[in-house]
Amino acid sequence: MTDRPPPARREPRRVTPQYLENAALHYLERFASSAENLRRVLMRKVDRSVRAHGTDREEAAGWVDALVARYRTAGLLNDTAYADLRAGSLHRRGASTRAIREKLAAKGVGRAEVDAALERLDADTEGDPDLAAAAAFARRRRLGPFRPAEARADHRDRDLAALGRAGFDYATARRVVDAEDPDAIADTGA
Repeated sequence: MTDRPPPARREPRRVTPQYLENAALHYLERFASSAENLRRVLMRKVDRSVRAHGTDREEAAGWVDALVARYRTAGLLNDTAYADLRAGSLHRRGASTRAIREKLAAKGVGRAEVDAALERLDADTEGDPDLAAAAAFARRRRLGPFRPAEARADHRDRDLAALGRAGFDYATARRVVDAEDPDAIADTGA
């Protein structure tokens, strides 16, 4: 075994309006994004270019803002649609409304768009959306009624704690964990 020096890091590219546009389109081809999230991604590239090449940060920030505004006008960036899609996806995976709110806020989606997305999610979901998400979370993690019957009592407190850490309130967590079987989750409790 030879002692090789670590590979040299590539120097970041110097940002130009064309480079930023190419980077933005490449990012949007791969990921859905809010306007603020795309702005953050592009500004990280700008900051690397500032450190490596002495690029004027204010000028590059203007290019980023103009690009994001142009994409909003063209319909490539739509925070309302992004919030609806992301909220639905997170809900199906078992995220609580609290967790959905936090994740959307972390991506730069405004409070009004988040509230509207959660209202639409609530309208589209039969019954309590948090209960449905808690059941999906329990199914994915094999908690409560999705756990073998002989191990349920020994793991009850852990299951409640896992649901609590995922953002579900105690009543919802207890309702899921104490259900006799998966079909009984909606029938138990309040």
